[in-house]
Amino acid sequence: MNNLEQKKYPIGRFEVPEDICDIKLNEYIKIIKNFPDRLKNLIENFNDEQLDTQYREGGWTVRQLINHIADSHINSLMRLKLALTEENPTIKPYDEAKWAELQDSVNMPIKPAMRMIKGTHQRWAHLLKSMTNKQFERTFHHPEQNKNYDLRTYLAHYVWHCNHHFAHIENLKKEKNWQ
Repeated sequence: MNNLEQKKYPIGRFEVPEDICDIKLNEYIKIIKNFPDRLKNLIENFNDEQLDTQYREGGWTVRQLINHIADSHINSLMRLKLALTEENPTIKPYDEAKWAELQDSVNMPIKPAMRMIKGTHQRWAHLLKSMTNKQFERTFHHPEQNKNYDLRTYLAHYVWHCNHHFAHIENLKKEKNWQ
């Protein structure tokens, strides 16, 4: 993996796990539940200059990453609810890069996004804990990829998403020697 690829995908690209057993599901749910606190602890001392630093050349700033996480994870919770209440619904994709360029992502304080992440993850983890194995077999259709995703795979992907963006910020913090 070259340096740019390493900075883009610090934990590697998402790979669909072969088998997601109940033990793994519980681990994933804990990650979803604990992610807001982990993220808060990572960035709580960042100033505006640090928040406006790109995690890599040509990449988003930390501020944009935080707002992207809020946007993405709210969409994820909605996709989960659609899959639980409709038969293989087609989800609505969105252009996350364009969303990250909107002014609420570029220059707004991160506190509202952090509150959104905390509330979203509380609801998300609660709902995930209540689900049966049969419910985890439910699916949604992604029209851009023309593929159906079951909710076990979807959860694995969002655990990766949490860890992926956490690693972007953590690596930047280490690289810059920020306390």
